[in-house]
Amino acid sequence: MSIVEIFQKGGVTMIPLLLLSIMALSVIIERLWFWFNVLTKGQTVANQVLEAARRDWGIASELARRAYEQPVGRFLYAPLQLREPNPEVFRLALESAADEELSLMRRGDKVLEAVIALAPLLGLLGTVLGLIISLGSIRLGDIGRASTSGVTTGIGEALISTATGLIVAIATVSFYRLFQAFLFGQVKQFRRVGNELEMMYRQHWSDNNPLSDASSKPEPEPTVKPES
Repeated sequence: MSIVEIFQKGGVTMIPLLLLSIMALSVIIERLWFWFNVLTKGQTVANQVLEAARRDWGIASELARRAYEQPVGRFLYAPLQLREPNPEVFRLALESAADEELSLMRRGDKVLEAVIALAPLLGLLGTVLGLIISLGSIRLGDIGRASTSGVTTGIGEALISTATGLIVAIATVSFYRLFQAFLFGQVKQFRRVGNELEMMYRQHWSDNNPLSDASSKPEPEPTVKPES
């Protein structure tokens, strides 16, 4: 049985299942290309920027700017592009950039979630419609006769839509979980790289502004109160 014959015997629900599979496939291909670039280049960019930050913050900022097409490059460039910010502003810039980049990494998730939810339901609907049509053609007087031999074939064909819906959903959820694992890895990388960069900047800030920390601390109260 060819694919065209399977599609024809699956019923009317095969059309929306085909559309869902095309949507899922387009998102999967785009996300695979995206994650391939991120996983093969992101760690190198992070290491280069951190290594440069230990020597010269200007060079580190320039390296992050050149890697702006990478999520980790944009993440690191957000605080480095600021002009001598205090450590708190530096940290807020990192957090804001991380939230934005991680949100962009979830692009396409809603489409995959919709396909995972709808594909099995459409397959089940196709089977139910097929059963209704097959059983509706049986007359009570024909039960057990040769005229009902085609009902079994009709029921088997009706199950094609359920099998198709399950195949589409299983394939989609497999890639969806894979992308979620990649996202979880990027969360850990952003946290590690961001913490390391922030600690280096705090040390750099304290070395160049030795009086800033002292001026921000409240003066200690005298241990002996003056007599009234």
